[in-house]
Amino acid sequence: MILERLENLPVGSFHYKLLVVTGLGWLFDSMDTGLISFVLPILAKEWGLTPEQVGWIGSIGLIGMALGAVLAGTIADRVGRKNVFAATVILYSVSTGLCAVAWSYESLLFFRFLVGFGLGGELPVAATLMSEYAPSQLRGRFIVLLESFWGVGWLVAACISYFLIPEFGWHIAFIIGAAPALYVFLIRLHMPESIRYLISKGRIDEAKEIVADLECKLGVEGKAFDEKLSDIESGKVVTAKPKFSTLWSPQFRVRTIMLWLAWFGIVYSYYGIFMWLPSIVFAQGFAVVKSFEYVLVMTLAQLPGYFAAAWLVDVIGRRYTLSLFLLMSGVCSYFFGNAATANELLMWGAAMSFFNLGAWGVDKSIRLGLGGRFRQNRRNVSANVGRRTFDKWRANGYDFRNVRFGVRLHFDSNFGAWN
Repeated sequence: MILERLENLPVGSFHYKLLVVTGLGWLFDSMDTGLISFVLPILAKEWGLTPEQVGWIGSIGLIGMALGAVLAGTIADRVGRKNVFAATVILYSVSTGLCAVAWSYESLLFFRFLVGFGLGGELPVAATLMSEYAPSQLRGRFIVLLESFWGVGWLVAACISYFLIPEFGWHIAFIIGAAPALYVFLIRLHMPESIRYLISKGRIDEAKEIVADLECKLGVEGKAFDEKLSDIESGKVVTAKPKFSTLWSPQFRVRTIMLWLAWFGIVYSYYGIFMWLPSIVFAQGFAVVKSFEYVLVMTLAQLPGYFAAAWLVDVIGRRYTLSLFLLMSGVCSYFFGNAATANELLMWGAAMSFFNLGAWGVDKSIRLGLGGRFRQNRRNVSANVGRRTFDKWRANGYDFRNVRFGVRLHFDSNFGAWN
């Protein structure tokens, strides 16, 4: 059976190469999200923008992400994950470059919407591909590591902003943001198509060829495939397509409500703080360079948070790791919001960054324990819908120094048992 042989593959260079290829997509997504947060305080001053206009620039891309997540996921089920992944990368790269030549507030809003649409389409497709090829026993670790590229991307954005924007202006950030368009060539060369997609389209020979090639590369003894396919692979057993109404069935109703509320909280806190932190620090009277420096220091703590979470997942399990990181992010958030000095701001901001982003990564791995009717289509279509729908609410006029995380669960449109 094709899928069984795919699941039984040992971890090898292929998996880590795929992790890097998909992770670069996450890195570029995060870099773009980070760049706009650093550009906003400079743009607001240079263009004389009102707080409401600044809020819309930050939020319009998130609205585009919501639409991109839905439409790109649906299209991916029809034309393939790899093709959609490449197309969305080109879309947000070109649109980011166009932001550098925006001639008005309205044109910048339009380009930022296109950027968000591309980003929203790319993220769930990348996660789907990685989870489909990662061995089930290590899937959680691979997804947490994939999430760690988000921290790298934000760090790259902080470095670009700290070292280049003061010297060359805000346009340079968007020009560099167009570079991921070249990444498409890497996708075409090193990213395989989804095996499950190929099987669903009746392209059995292509699926067999990919699995056989992987077995050869990973040192697995090659065997002839059975002529007879499993009932699922042959289409004799058709899994019912997930329906939105199923989330409100007795089996999922309570879990749905709790996770939606929890995800609203974590998204509000993450974007509310990190996306607007440069603007907040700048508004307190710090120079632009000093504001970027503070945020850069806080950003450095994200990567250790991801890696610590990835290690703890295998030691104490996903549930306890997530609970610990959410609890600590809530504690750190409280002290961050009440910081009275620059040193306290840096210390608690870095600690908050460590635990919040670690929790984000663990939650992404938790969703992969879900089986049954929500396994595949919900990953493509709804992986980012819940979070993007609410992001625009927090953008206009709030003082995010007073945001409180609290202890919360994390929603990613995924429902199933934790390990």
